[in-house]
Amino acid sequence: MEKRISPSSSSLSYQLLQRAGTRVKQLRQVHAHLIVTGAHRSRFLLTKLAILACGARNSTSYTRNISLTISNPDSYLFNSLIRVSSKLGSRQNDAVFFYNAMLFSLLTPSNYTFTSLIKSCATVSALSLGKCVHCHVVVNGFGFDSFVQASLVAFYAKCGEVRVARKVFDEMPERSVVAWNAMVSGYEQNGFSKEAVEVFRLMRDKGVEPDSATFVGVLSACAQLGALELGTWVHDHVIAHGLDTSVVLETALINMYARCGNVRKAREVFNGMKVRNVVAWTAMISGYGTHGYGKEAIELYELMKSHGPSPNEITFVAILSACAHAGLVNEGRRIFSSMTTNYGITPRIEHHVCMVDLLGRAGLLNEAYDHVLRLKTPSSAIWTALLGACKMHKNLDLGVEAAEQLLAIEPENSGHYVMLSNVYALAGKMDKVEKIRNIMIKKKLKKRVGYSVIEVDQKAHMFTMGDKRHPETSEIYGYLDDLMRRIGEAGYVTAQESVLHEVEEEEREYALRYHSEKLAIAFGLMKSKSENESLIRIVKNLRMCEDCHLAIKFISRVCNREIIVRDKLRFHHFKDGVCSCADYW
Repeated sequence: MEKRISPSSSSLSYQLLQRAGTRVKQLRQVHAHLIVTGAHRSRFLLTKLAILACGARNSTSYTRNISLTISNPDSYLFNSLIRVSSKLGSRQNDAVFFYNAMLFSLLTPSNYTFTSLIKSCATVSALSLGKCVHCHVVVNGFGFDSFVQASLVAFYAKCGEVRVARKVFDEMPERSVVAWNAMVSGYEQNGFSKEAVEVFRLMRDKGVEPDSATFVGVLSACAQLGALELGTWVHDHVIAHGLDTSVVLETALINMYARCGNVRKAREVFNGMKVRNVVAWTAMISGYGTHGYGKEAIELYELMKSHGPSPNEITFVAILSACAHAGLVNEGRRIFSSMTTNYGITPRIEHHVCMVDLLGRAGLLNEAYDHVLRLKTPSSAIWTALLGACKMHKNLDLGVEAAEQLLAIEPENSGHYVMLSNVYALAGKMDKVEKIRNIMIKKKLKKRVGYSVIEVDQKAHMFTMGDKRHPETSEIYGYLDDLMRRIGEAGYVTAQESVLHEVEEEEREYALRYHSEKLAIAFGLMKSKSENESLIRIVKNLRMCEDCHLAIKFISRVCNREIIVRDKLRFHHFKDGVCSCADYW
C-alpha cells in the first residue's frame, strides 16, 4: 500500500523549495529531501521543483529529468516550463522540448502555450522554427486567437518579416493594444518609421487608447524621422492624461527631443527624471554629442561619474563621439585611457573608431594611422573613419591606402568607391575618378540614394535629388529657383569640388541645385507663414555635401531663419549665415 504524505511534511517541503529559489545546489538538496520523505510522489511539489529548476542557470538537463519523472503530468506543468524558458532567451530549445513532451503526454496545447512558445522563438529570431509553430497554431484552431496573433505579429517583426507581420495584423478580427504596440514597434525597429507613425494614427482613428509601450515605439519612430511636432504631441498627451512615466518612456523622450534638434527640451526631461539609469545618462550625453556640444557632454559625463551609475561601454562610445565632433582631442585621449584604468572596460571596435575619428578630424592623421596599425584586424569602420579624415584634409596618399584596405575587406560596397572617388576629385586626379566610375559600372554598383525628410503639420514629406513626385513640385521648384537667385546675389557661389564628384548622369549644376536638402528646405520655407514663425528642421540620411552646407548658410542669412539639419553624422544649426559645426564635420 502506497505511503501517504502528511500535510506537515508537504508544508515543510514547500517551504524548503521556496527558500531554495532558483539555486541548483539547494534545489538538489531539497529534491533529495523529497525522495527520503516520500514527498517526491506529490505532483504538486515536483511541479514546483521543476519550475524553479527551469529558472536556474545551467539546469537544462536537470529540469528535463525532473519533468520526465512526474507521473500523469498536467498542462500547467508544461505551460509553466515553456513560459519560464521563453523568458530566459537562450533556452529556446528547452521551450520546444517541453512543448514536444506536452504533445507526447497527449495534452492539448492552449493559447497560453503558443504565446509563450512564439515568444521564445522571437527572442532568438528563430524564423524557421517559428513558422513551424505557426502551422501548429492553425492546426490546433488558434489561428484567430487575439493573444496568439499578437505574439505572431511581434515574432515576425522581430525576425525582420515586417510584411508577414502586417498580414497577420490585418487579418486579426480584434486587435488589443498589445497587437497595435507590436506592429508599431515592429515597423520602428526595422527602420520603417513612417509606417510606424501611420499605424499609430490608425490606432487613434480606431479609438484604441495607447499605453506607455505605444508611446515608446512612436517616440523612437519620431526620433528617426525628426518628427518633432508629433513627438511633442505625445509628450503633451502623456502629461495631460497623467500617464505613469517610466524610465524607458522618459529616455525615449530624451532621445526624441535630442534627435529632433531640441537638445534644451531633452535636458529638461532629463532634469525632471526621478530615477535615471545608465541608459538615460548615455542618451543625454549622446544628444549633446550629436549637436556638437562637446563641453556640455563632458560636464554631464563628469556629473554622471559623481552622482550617477558607472558608465558602460555604450556611454564611452557616446562621450568619445562627442569629443570627436567638438575637436576635444586631449579630453578624448584622457577618457579613452580611463576606460581600462578606471573601469576595467576593454575598448571595442566602436571605441577605436571614435578615437581614429577624433584624431583624424583634428588633422592628426599620422597619430590616427598609428592607432589603426596597433589593432590586430582593423575593421571596415576603422578604415572608413580614417578615409573620411583624409578626404577632409586632402591627404591623397593615406586616403588611397585606407580606401584600398576598405575595398579589400568589402569589395562590393559602393560607398567605399564613392569616397575614394571623392579623394581623387579633391586632389584634382580626374583620370582616377573616371577609372573608379568605370569600375563601379563594370561591377554594377550604385551609389546609395540620398533623401531628406521634413515634417509639416505632423506629416513627413520626403525628397530625393531632383524629386518631382510631390504634388506641389512646380511651386517648390519655382520657390527654390528664386531662393537660389537671392543667395547668389548675396555672394553664394557653387562649391566646385562638389560638382566634380557628386553627380554622374545628370547635369552637374542642375543636380546640385535640386539636392534633397534644398528641396526640403524650400518646401518648409514655402509653407511657413512668416519669416519669424519657426525654425526649419530636416533629416538627411547621408552626409551633407559641401555645396549644400554652404548654400544653407546663405539661406539662413537671406531668409533670416534658423535651419537645423541632421545628417548621417551630426546636427548642423544654421543661423545668420553661420553653422554650429564651424565647418568641422
